[in-house]
Amino acid sequence: MDKDRVIGSAKVVKGKAKVAIGKAIGDAKLQAEGEADKVEGKAQNAVGGIKDTIRKD
Repeated sequence: MDKDRVIGSAKVVKGKAKVAIGKAIGDAKLQAEGEADKVEGKAQNAVGGIKDTIRKD
């Protein structure tokens, strides 16, 4: 498994936590940061998946 997949997954989890905390305390900025982290993490995870696929060939 590529390190980008691990880091990307961690960013998604971090983003979900920020969104949940932001909703709980009513902090729109924290929610937005969390959503951005989730998107960034998903993209990084996808890049890692592509790298894994390339290595398998």
